[in-house]
Amino acid sequence: MNESLFENQQMQLQLVAKAVQQQFPKNFLQPTWPLNELTLACSPVNIKQLLMFLKQDVSCLFDQLIDICGVDHLSRPKRFEVVYHLLSLRNNIRVRLKLPLSVGEPAPSIVDLFPNAGWYERETWDLFGIPFEGNPDMRRLLTDYGFEGHPLRKDFPLTGYVEVRYDEVQKKVVYEPVKLAQEFRRFDFISPWEGILQLPGDEKAKGLKP
Repeated sequence: MNESLFENQQMQLQLVAKAVQQQFPKNFLQPTWPLNELTLACSPVNIKQLLMFLKQDVSCLFDQLIDICGVDHLSRPKRFEVVYHLLSLRNNIRVRLKLPLSVGEPAPSIVDLFPNAGWYERETWDLFGIPFEGNPDMRRLLTDYGFEGHPLRKDFPLTGYVEVRYDEVQKKVVYEPVKLAQEFRRFDFISPWEGILQLPGDEKAKGLKP
């Protein structure tokens, strides 16, 4: 990135941080700058007010919601985070918002501020089980409607709970408990072509001298 452009963006982000702190002096946490990127922490109480301010204030103009995603911090009291990424086309800058939540604690839906948030919120609910209060269509998005659990939680088993197959007799898709047909095989990760030609690493398995 051009150095002068980077400096200009940093100055613009400093103005954004200052404007936010002036607007929300009591219930706003100190902004952080990981990798020189502005990150704002917020709460369910002020998230919509903060987003509205970032969208409309002349020093911000973050008119595009780029993404909403979830994070699972398994050992924290506030286990989950909802992370919002915003882009200002006018000022060519980005900002990140982090909303910590306890298990089962809902986040306010922001579909009235950014209509494209609907699918992002559904995806976050589907994969992490974070509910969004006020979303008009809180259904699963990436997994099946009969799916059990939320697969991006850190305590979700790698094998899942059920497996899906098409039953020729019933002529429909059926769900069954996961069954492992064999024990996990052990691989030495030395050479996948052993026996075809000798590659570096084969001598380790055969006890040969290199």
